[in-house]
Amino acid sequence: MTTLDPKLVTTAFTLDGYRIVHNLGIVRGITVRSRSIVGNIGAGIQTLFGGNISILQELCEKTRAEAFIIMSRHASELGANAIVGMRYDANDVMTGVTEVLAYGTAVVVEKTA
Repeated sequence: MTTLDPKLVTTAFTLDGYRIVHNLGIVRGITVRSRSIVGNIGAGIQTLFGGNISILQELCEKTRAEAFIIMSRHASELGANAIVGMRYDANDVMTGVTEVLAYGTAVVVEKTA
């Protein structure tokens, strides 16, 4: 299995200094998260004071990171060493439960001269 370098994951459809030699198709990483009662209470208190809701920000960061890791693992399993056209999406599955999806196109790239 190829180890995927996070520096070779891009929202662009090309990678400067590299040539795409194989397109391996769409890869995705999906995670579903909910807030705990304690998190809901803490976030509710933070909203009373305004500004950044750090409890929810931390949850969102962890969730996106997890989806990214799952997507990268999926690409590595296919033999990719890069991902182009990477995006995130999020949907509410039910009240208080959100799905986060990281997706892109798995490719094999070679360094150009």
